[in-house]
Amino acid sequence: PQGSEKAKTFVHGFLKRSMPKMKDEAIQDMLTRKAVVLEHYPKKKTKQKRKKTKGFTAKQRRELRLFEIEPEQQRYAIFLPLHELWKQYIRDLCHGLKPDAQPHMTQGKLLKADLHGAIVTVTKSKCPSYVGITGIILQEFKHVFKIITKEDKLKVVPKLNNVFSLELDGFISYIYGSKFLLRASERSAKKFKLKGTIDL
Repeated sequence: PQGSEKAKTFVHGFLKRSMPKMKDEAIQDMLTRKAVVLEHYPKKKTKQKRKKTKGFTAKQRRELRLFEIEPEQQRYAIFLPLHELWKQYIRDLCHGLKPDAQPHMTQGKLLKADLHGAIVTVTKSKCPSYVGITGIILQEFKHVFKIITKEDKLKVVPKLNNVFSLELDGFISYIYGSKFLLRASERSAKKFKLKGTIDL
């Protein structure tokens, strides 16, 4: 019938437009089988580049005084709760610091732990004035510790050429500052040699 011829012509034209890469013989073959699978060519999406959020430069941080502790906040008693939190954090990290725990395993975990809130003592130093300083670590930088003492004095103690002791639940650990010249965030990925050299 005439209507069927029009339909066939329409379908043939439609398939030709939809699948321009296909030859007429192949289209005719599809029509005889009455099974048509249309091809789809999706448009390539252009990926939008994410803008990196720029943080403050070191100069800007100094100008804004982001890391400075106000004089009225430099009181030992204020940071005692921080020390209690740190002790709980270390107990969880070292599974309770049990007496039967292997010392080198505990030492390895302490070397990678966050020390903000720990009470440390300078036991050896090339500069005698640093020996005996005890307090809570408020800030740790690559080269120095900022420590608040019981006398409410904020001390800036360099890591280089100093040995620090750290005591918790009867476990005493010694930190050789010269081998510890890293930021707190960098220590977690570093492998430490537990048998270090005494360089004082």
